[in-house]
Amino acid sequence: MNDSFLRLVNIVKRFGRREVVRNLSLEAAEGEVVALLGPSGCGKTTVLRVIAGLEAPDEGEVWIAGRKVASDGINIEGPRARHVGFVFQDLALWPHMTVAGNLDFALASVSVARRERAARITEALRMARIESFASSYPDQLSGGEQQRAALARAIVSRPGLLLLDEPMSSLDTELKGELIGEIAALQRSLQVTTVYITHDRAEAAALAHRVAILREGRIERIDEIASL
Repeated sequence: MNDSFLRLVNIVKRFGRREVVRNLSLEAAEGEVVALLGPSGCGKTTVLRVIAGLEAPDEGEVWIAGRKVASDGINIEGPRARHVGFVFQDLALWPHMTVAGNLDFALASVSVARRERAARITEALRMARIESFASSYPDQLSGGEQQRAALARAIVSRPGLLLLDEPMSSLDTELKGELIGEIAALQRSLQVTTVYITHDRAEAAALAHRVAILREGRIERIDEIASL
């Protein structure tokens, strides 16, 4: 696909002698949602960390928005320069900060001027439907509220690329279904290129345009949603 916003080219990632990602290539167009689907230990999270710049590929290249950001063991651009929003599997909210404080810190870390932050925070909280909990701390929130807070923090800087690492794994079925619908609506509104990790086919079908099936660090096939 020539209009790729994200492009991974022959990515290899090793930890010691273990090759976790094996010659993986993947592309995503601007505004597209691609799900990485596979069992635990197949390399999904490692791929996401390579995209984000939290790990450097031992071999291969990462391109984002037409820029080569990593190549053959070197991160050319770090995580901040890649303009990526990341929702971790454990959400990783800072417990000593309020929900609004988490978002403010995220904006400060990418050098958004203080005078602009309040409006950005209000917008992100509204979009994630967490406005009434702006002054709450993470341990005062339910699982679903924490998920929304983590999502608000990921989008507050208006990233070009959104990375979601199994954020629904700890939620019950009913709440998961509700939040999947909200994430899908939010993605359609923002039109942000998104990579979503899951081991759940129903989640992939609800959120993604295409699904890459991973096994033992390799992409076995890429399916359009209609073929799942």
